[in-house]
Amino acid sequence: MTADLDTRCGELYASGDELLPEGSVGSDGAAAFAPSQEQFESLIGFLDGTDAAGLSHAELEERLDRDGRELLRRLLADHLALRAVREKRLEQVVGDEGVRRARVESGHARALETVFGTVSVERLAYRAPGLGNLHPADAILNLPVERHSHGLRKLAAVEAARGSFQDAVEAIERSTGQQLGHRQVQELAQLAAVDFEDFYAARRPKRSKPEQLLVLSADGKGIVMRPDALRTQTATRRVRAGPKPKTRLAGSEKLNCKRMAEIGAVYDATPALRTAADILARDDSHEPAPGPVAANKWLCASIVKDTGTVIKHVFQEADRRDPKRRRTWVALVDGNNHQIQRIRSEAKARGVEVTIVVDFIHVLEYLWTAASCLFPTLNPAEWVHLQATRVLEGHASKVAGTIRRTATNRRLDPASRKLADDAANYLTSKAPYLDYPTALANGWPIATGIIEGACRHLVKDRLDITGARWGLAGAEAILKLRAIKANGDFDQYWDYHLAQERHHVHEARYLDHVVPNVT
Repeated sequence: MTADLDTRCGELYASGDELLPEGSVGSDGAAAFAPSQEQFESLIGFLDGTDAAGLSHAELEERLDRDGRELLRRLLADHLALRAVREKRLEQVVGDEGVRRARVESGHARALETVFGTVSVERLAYRAPGLGNLHPADAILNLPVERHSHGLRKLAAVEAARGSFQDAVEAIERSTGQQLGHRQVQELAQLAAVDFEDFYAARRPKRSKPEQLLVLSADGKGIVMRPDALRTQTATRRVRAGPKPKTRLAGSEKLNCKRMAEIGAVYDATPALRTAADILARDDSHEPAPGPVAANKWLCASIVKDTGTVIKHVFQEADRRDPKRRRTWVALVDGNNHQIQRIRSEAKARGVEVTIVVDFIHVLEYLWTAASCLFPTLNPAEWVHLQATRVLEGHASKVAGTIRRTATNRRLDPASRKLADDAANYLTSKAPYLDYPTALANGWPIATGIIEGACRHLVKDRLDITGARWGLAGAEAILKLRAIKANGDFDQYWDYHLAQERHHVHEARYLDHVVPNVT
């Protein structure tokens, strides 16, 4: 982004005849902080007077919060004014196109909305005919293109990722006194999330031991979108269905309002050997062995990018953690065929061996569904326990045969046995990824709890708020910001984001991307 800050920020242009003479530096001024001093003395006078003596501590807090914020605003404004006075004229300022800005004008000012209030930033403008102005002082301050400061952007990112945009607006006003609109908070949050991919591409993951497992996982979660943000196929289904004058949406209509967000996860785990009895204990007397515990969890999410791209990001993170392929890679999925295909494709392209394991909880769900179809009037808990144990022992195909034979023996018609057949087909088609004896003997996880929890935290807890309808840009930004927070990387990310802002907004506009020093 190389926008001209003059035009983008409502710059107040000085007269064309107001040229700064060679070598002019200006005067510091004896009373640079006079407005701040006046505000401070006024505050002291209030606290020392009779008016303050009769106030409760809560009333004092409210008064000091308001007047103290004004004091900080004046201090910042006075400091910026002093920097403007002390700014030295540079002999050589050359833009990225190689043209020297030989005309120098003073009096160029722009407004900046900060966490303390609005201040004015005045600086020298270096100009050339037909080209955008350059302000080296802006680069030192790392001023944003937009009117709102990076402090307000950070607050918007934190609060918008935490709760609704209305809650974010109210939280920002409580902490700063600044009144922002919903759209402004959303736009600031979007700006805050733009460096997500670049940050993690350059980030060094924590060190891991070669004996630790490297676990990859992916899943999808639907988000209710505005009609213009739906994928083409979903939007087409909505058009074909046509409008229906109903007060409640049917299940299919709700589905056609959603777009799938893709969630990816990578984490380390120490192998924990277990048996089928540790997973499905028959009684309370058996003390099950603990399973693998996730560590160094990393999440990513996108509503814009497809499944293949998100899984590619997952593999990139795994590559950063194990570039020499010394660790065991395990991919946990819920059985989605497209996810399995993309994982196998990425593994083949990178020449890495990845063992895919289907989530055992999904297998249990299919077994319970089959049981409800086969034994509608009985409690089938014992039957489900037996079949689930057989699956854990490596007999998924035999369990599928048992389900089909039971349905046939009970003489169920095709419609009545459909759920049972679905369960049998699932076990048969996913048999290559149901090698639980090997997984348990090697201490691998066999459940997708991490990615399921990520779907709830990243998507459901924030983007599934009642009545919310999302656009692509807003949903994408919130997903990224929540992922950064969940990864524990927000502070490091923010430092990186500000450095990227300085480069793209300021350094990129100068020759060789070097900003002349004005201090």
